[in-house]
Amino acid sequence: MNSRVRQVFFKELTLDVFESVYTPAEDSFLLAENLSIKEGDSVLDMGTGCGLLAILAAKKAQRVVATDVNPNAVRCAMHNASLNLAADKIETRYGSLFEPIKADEKFDVILFNSPYLPSEAWEGHDMTSRAWAGGESGRQVIDRFIDVAPRHLKANGQILLVQSTLSDVKKSLRRFKEQDLDAKVIAECKVEFETIVVIEARC
Repeated sequence: MNSRVRQVFFKELTLDVFESVYTPAEDSFLLAENLSIKEGDSVLDMGTGCGLLAILAAKKAQRVVATDVNPNAVRCAMHNASLNLAADKIETRYGSLFEPIKADEKFDVILFNSPYLPSEAWEGHDMTSRAWAGGESGRQVIDRFIDVAPRHLKANGQILLVQSTLSDVKKSLRRFKEQDLDAKVIAECKVEFETIVVIEARC
């Protein structure tokens, strides 16, 4: 195996992580453990990375659209979908946030392990750091996501957003409420200097 490709294991899945692609960590696994996909759902996995969440969602979903701003991640997710026999249900697309999504396209579930860590102005310009760098407040990407995500949610749909207590969880809950969604923290994981949470928002 190429020394620049890492292998990650989650339950029965084996995933190859290409160079410059985010390696699944506590945040990825926290969201993975709290997926609630129903038979026949349509799912958007935004910022798919190596494709872990998309592949897990595809076990029950009718279709999964997996997007990423990193072209290496898009290729990596496609590779792992094939490796784990899920390619027939997963469509990968390249682009930032909702750019690759059609204006009228809606989903039952939208997943996003967002870039949520506060960062300096010089951080976040290479593909590796774009996976975690959230601007000065950590909310640069989160706020843009919350502003648009409800437009792409079906009736009775669900958004699952991962972020850190370093990027103001209460503000996310308020912003979802402003979008007429009911939002709450459904899971959390304490790490060294922060707590990672999964926020569920429903219409």
